[in-house]
Amino acid sequence: MRKIILSLLGVLLIVGAYFLGQIIIEKNNQKRPTPEKVVKTVFIDRVQNSNVNIIIPANGSLVAKRRVELFSEVQGVFKAGSKLFRPGQEFRSGETLIGIDASEYYASVQSAKSNLYNSIAAIMPDLRLDFPEVYSKWQSYLNGFDLNNSIPKLPAMTSEKENFFITGRGIVSNYYSVKNLEQRLAKYNIKAPFSGILTEALVTEGSLIRNGQKLGEFIFPGVYEMEVALSKAYASLLNVGEKVELNNIDKTETYSGVVTRVNGSIDATTQTITAFVEVKNESLKEGMYLEANLNAKQEPNAYEINRNLMLDGEQIFIVRDSILDIIDVQPVYFSDTKVVLKNIPNGTTILAKPIPGAYAGMLVKPFTFNVNEETNQEKLNK
Repeated sequence: MRKIILSLLGVLLIVGAYFLGQIIIEKNNQKRPTPEKVVKTVFIDRVQNSNVNIIIPANGSLVAKRRVELFSEVQGVFKAGSKLFRPGQEFRSGETLIGIDASEYYASVQSAKSNLYNSIAAIMPDLRLDFPEVYSKWQSYLNGFDLNNSIPKLPAMTSEKENFFITGRGIVSNYYSVKNLEQRLAKYNIKAPFSGILTEALVTEGSLIRNGQKLGEFIFPGVYEMEVALSKAYASLLNVGEKVELNNIDKTETYSGVVTRVNGSIDATTQTITAFVEVKNESLKEGMYLEANLNAKQEPNAYEINRNLMLDGEQIFIVRDSILDIIDVQPVYFSDTKVVLKNIPNGTTILAKPIPGAYAGMLVKPFTFNVNEETNQEKLNK
């Protein structure tokens, strides 16, 4: 009985092992589910070639167009005037900027004038006897001679004898010596050449000013120039009179300028060309840093895209029947973020945004907007 029970248990164990093995085999033979094919959705844009403005970015700091560095040509003590000689002080045209004490030199000028007057007065008796026809004009000259004013011009010589007589007495040489002294006396007062503002003051009232010493700087506010250095490749594109848009660093203010001068030579060390942009605005200050966008020229029958859409070898991706393809293009201008291309047929569907891992033959799904007035590229820029 015991043997029979053990035999039955063995048979049952074998049969159970067989069925368990069949179940395991069936599970291993089940087909794995086929993964769904992922089709990436891409942003597209349709090419419409047109005239593209090539804009050259540049930057620089403003310098007053009319500015004067003040230097002294004489020596003396700086006298106090009606206005303080300090940075930020405004002066009108013709107003005295700096007055230097000239009392000693003024006395020497007056002495020279007096000597000239005495020289002319000494020849008057001879003129009455030898040249009665010119006596009246020299007498009128003496009557109009004022030591407190600039000496008048000598009467015109009408004859050779009169010329020899006057010149031989040293009248002409004395006259020009006095005029030279008067010219130097005028340099003791430095007047404003135009209405403006003092931006630098290196001396104060009571200071001893020496010959050749720099005194300060004076500018006319409101009209400034910005010097920009551009690559020599743009030398033929810049024209005098071109309108320029300028922005401050924070992009909060916009100003309008114009190219007034373009240097005729290229810097040999940097291979750049210098252009000068004039801008007028009362809110601007000298030394302010601005960024400029110069309109170099218009490229006809061209299209502008982002630089990250450009492939190596001057190629770009296009979408053809929901499949990516590659075409050759001709870049004509590169900026920091954009590139201007030619040789793209009108109506070509291109990518408006780069796709990671894109390749030719990749299946994609174009994404379109239901708005008629704006293109995909304009929406992406927003």
